[in-house]
Amino acid sequence: MADAALASKNEEPFVRFNGVQKTYDGETLVVKDLHLDIYKGEFVTMLGPSGSGKTTCLMMLAGFETPTFGDVLLGTERLNMVPPHKRGIGMVFQNYALFPHMTVAENLAFPLEVRGVSKADAEAKVARALQMVQMDGFQNRRPAQLSGGQQQRVAVARALVFEPELVLMDEPLGALDKNLREQMQYEIKHIHEELGVTMVYVTHDQSEALTMSDRIAVFNDGKIQQLATPDVLYEQPENAFVAAFIGENNKFVGTVREVGEDACAVEVKGKMIRALPVLIEGKGGKTTLSLRPERVFIDPEEGSFPNVFDAHVEELIYLGDHIRARVNVLENNEFIIKVPNSYKHQTLHKGDNIKVGWALEDCRALDA
Repeated sequence: MADAALASKNEEPFVRFNGVQKTYDGETLVVKDLHLDIYKGEFVTMLGPSGSGKTTCLMMLAGFETPTFGDVLLGTERLNMVPPHKRGIGMVFQNYALFPHMTVAENLAFPLEVRGVSKADAEAKVARALQMVQMDGFQNRRPAQLSGGQQQRVAVARALVFEPELVLMDEPLGALDKNLREQMQYEIKHIHEELGVTMVYVTHDQSEALTMSDRIAVFNDGKIQQLATPDVLYEQPENAFVAAFIGENNKFVGTVREVGEDACAVEVKGKMIRALPVLIEGKGGKTTLSLRPERVFIDPEEGSFPNVFDAHVEELIYLGDHIRARVNVLENNEFIIKVPNSYKHQTLHKGDNIKVGWALEDCRALDA
C-alpha cells in the first residue's frame, strides 16, 4: 500500500505535518520541526520510547493539542484551530473510553446520532461494524459485562462505525495480554486492508509496528529518526538509535581505519571488522557497528565470509524454534546468535570454542 501511494507522484498527501513544533513550557520542544506526509489508505505507525513525541503528534492530529508552530493539514484543510468533534476522525484509546451506562449498540450509535444519521441507517451501520470486529450478538451488553479484548473490539468498531476517512489509535492494545494483543494486531490489519481507511497508530512496541504497518516513523527526542517500510527499517537502519530500537542487535564500538565507497575497515580490540559505511565521520572516527543475531553463522566454511572470529559459548537458551546462543567475541560478552532449531544446534554446548562469521553488508557502520 505504502509503495503504491508513494509511487504516485501526482498524489497529494492526505495528512501533512508541515514544520510542526510543540512546547508546553515555552522552552523545551517536545516535537521539533516535524515534516511528515501520510497518503490516503496508508497504515502509518509512530513508534518510539516514552517521551519521544509520538503521542503529542497524534494528539495534535486529533485536535486535543495545538501546534506551537507549523501546520497540521487534512487534505487541503488546515486543522490547527478546528475542534476535535469537527474533524471527522475516528479515535481508539488504550483505556477504551466507552460509556459505561450505555449498551454496546448505544455506544456505537452515539457518534451516528451526533451526525444526524437516521435510526434505520444507524442500526444497519452498527450491525455491520459489530460484524467487522466479530462482536455480533453483543449489542445489548454493557462494557462492564465484557472482557478487555471485547471492550477493545467495541472501541475499534465505534471508531469505524461512522465511516471516517482517518482513524487514529493511541496504544490501543497496551492493556491486553500477549496472545490477545497479537490476535488483535492481525484483526486491525485485516480491517484496514478491507476498508482501505487511513490509519495512524501510536505504539512503543516494535513487533506490533513491524506486524501492522505500511510505513513506520521511528521517533526519538522529538524528531523522526527514520521513516520507512518495516523491512527497510529492520534491514537498513540509518543510525544507531534505530538499529538498537528495532529488533535485537549486536553492537561493537570501534575506530574507522579505512574507508571505501561500499566498505570500511573498523578496528575493534586490535582486529579489523569489514562493514558497510552508513553513517560515519570518516577515517579515524569512532563508529558503532550493528549486526543482527540471525545474520551470524557458526563455524562457517573457510573463505565464505570476510569477517571470521574466535568465540566462546557462554550460554545457550532453548526457545523452541531457535536456540539463543550468547557468546564472547572480541571481548563482547553479550554477543547473541540465533541458531535455528535443527540438527546443527545439537553440536553446540556451553563452554565450546567456536568460530563465527558474517557478511560485510550485514554489518552496518553507524554513528558512534
